[in-house]
This record gives sequence, C-alpha cells and structure tokens, in this order.
Amino acid sequence: QVQLVESGGGLVQPGGSLRLSCAASVSIFSIYAMGWYRQAPGKQRELVARITSGNRSNYADSVKGRFTISRDNAKKTVYLQMNNLKPEDTAVYYCNANLPPSYDYWGQGTQVTVSS
Repeated sequence: QVQLVESGGGLVQPGGSLRLSCAASVSIFSIYAMGWYRQAPGKQRELVARITSGNRSNYADSVKGRFTISRDNAKKTVYLQMNNLKPEDTAVYYCNANLPPSYDYWGQGTQVTVSS
C-alpha cells in the first residue's frame, strides 16, 4: 500500500515562510511525477506545483516566484518551499504521486494558515 505523508504545515504570518515535505513509500520514487495541490474552504482543489521524473517543474501563476518545488529521490521525498506567504495561500495542501496510466496517490493533507 502506497503512502504519502505530508508534514511542515502550520500557522505563519503574512510574509513568512514554510517548507512542506512529503515522504513517499513507493518502491521506485524516481519515476513518479510529484505534485502539490491545495484546497481552500469552499473552493476546488487546485494544482500549486508539479515536478516530473526529469526534474521539470511548473507552477500556478499565483505562486510563481514565491514557491519552489524540489525532490530528493534518495530520500523519496518532495518538498515545497513557500516564501512571502499571503493570506490567500491558506488551504489544506496535498501531496500527489502520479505515474500514468494507472497510478495516482494522495496524501492526507496538511493545513497551512497565513494570518496575522
């Protein structure tokens, strides 16, 4: 059974930083595309950032220049460095591991709250 375990969420003031981590129990982590998604209350889940097995990354326009996704294949972990956080970044953040066509896994989510 594949598990994705997120950590690093919490309460931070506007302008602050957090680093989210997602540890995966998949057998061959390096072949998966990894992503971070978020869902705010009353809104649909949206892609925040994604990194391919080849280390190509893409970001939502709303986080470009503030967030950075990275991966450590040896540790089977993906990270999301979040800088200059804004109240509108408040959401539950979910980790995703994807290997088309059949494999798509989600973590349980970690809460990020940006508030003064």
